[in-house]
Amino acid sequence: MVKIYVVYNYGQYNHLIHRTLRDLGVETKLIQNTTPVEEIDADGLVLGGGPSLERTGNCEEYVRKLDIPILGICLGHQLIAKVFGGEVGRGKTGGYAEVEVEIVDKDELFEGFPERIKVWASHMDEVKKLPKDFKVLAKSDICEIEAMRHKKKPIFGVQWHPEVYHSEYGVELYKNFVEICKR
Repeated sequence: MVKIYVVYNYGQYNHLIHRTLRDLGVETKLIQNTTPVEEIDADGLVLGGGPSLERTGNCEEYVRKLDIPILGICLGHQLIAKVFGGEVGRGKTGGYAEVEVEIVDKDELFEGFPERIKVWASHMDEVKKLPKDFKVLAKSDICEIEAMRHKKKPIFGVQWHPEVYHSEYGVELYKNFVEICKR
């Protein structure tokens, strides 16, 4: 059975990420973001959302040192961009809202998805500049980098919250990530 840990970054939806993975039959554990990198023995890692880049504990170390698939959600997406030299800044629109996202590169994370989906996202902060060695997977009218991935490593980020009811194809996104973790 595949094992995926969810890193708790004090966000309101981290428990939903954990429950979504558990409901998919994944062995999962919600871990504190202060967990030492040496204690992570998972097949994959989800960096959950949270209120600020200043409270992400050891997340930067996880992204730099772990050689397993990583999926960043909202703050996790921004943190991945920051670690690899991208830029994060204030979005044009803040607060949670429905956003129509265009999938511009289906890649393995968006396999089986239509070209456009409606998702639940906050754009208080967002990735403003794509890191080197990354490619854009999805964009919207309000954000050019809604989703991205490393060109060589299985490291992904999405600005929205696929685990919430309001996001279309959320469970499918997690199913695809589980399949990536099985490889």
